[in-house]
Amino acid sequence: MNGTEQLLERVADRARNAAHQHGKPLPEPLGAGEAARAEGVLGFALPPLLTRLHTRVGDGGFGPGEGLLSLRQAVAAYEGQRASGWSWPEAVLPVADFGCAVYACVDCRSEAAQVLLFDPHPGEPDLAWSVDAPSLADWLRGWLDGTAWFCAESPLGEDLDLDLAPWAEFRSRI
Repeated sequence: MNGTEQLLERVADRARNAAHQHGKPLPEPLGAGEAARAEGVLGFALPPLLTRLHTRVGDGGFGPGEGLLSLRQAVAAYEGQRASGWSWPEAVLPVADFGCAVYACVDCRSEAAQVLLFDPHPGEPDLAWSVDAPSLADWLRGWLDGTAWFCAESPLGEDLDLDLAPWAEFRSRI
């Protein structure tokens, strides 16, 4: 079993356990055709790991914060943000909503599926973007291990004034 398969198994185990503890079922996984249809609507390919999360584990509802958005919710959020005044970059897909308009997003053009954090509270598009994790796999590992800033058990904690690196590529991607 390779590293991606092991990661998917760990995510699936945690997702199933959390669903069982909360007494609500995990959303059903999508069929491969549904992911391809979403790509057609978006106009870009989804990273393989993101597709596998939705087609093998479940269509959202698990993961950091309130859980991953369903693929339909992610597409709708992307389309809404692209139409907004925030100069939303092409192929940057919201994947998790942390509340207060803060999104974790996957850069679908990044080879590693870099995870970005969008926080509109500074008030300017140039200041709204930062790098959350170098890859989707790293972001998921941080959630599984409890070491990511958004985890209650993390020593980074949400109470600290977290200083994430700005996303330097923002201007070149809009």
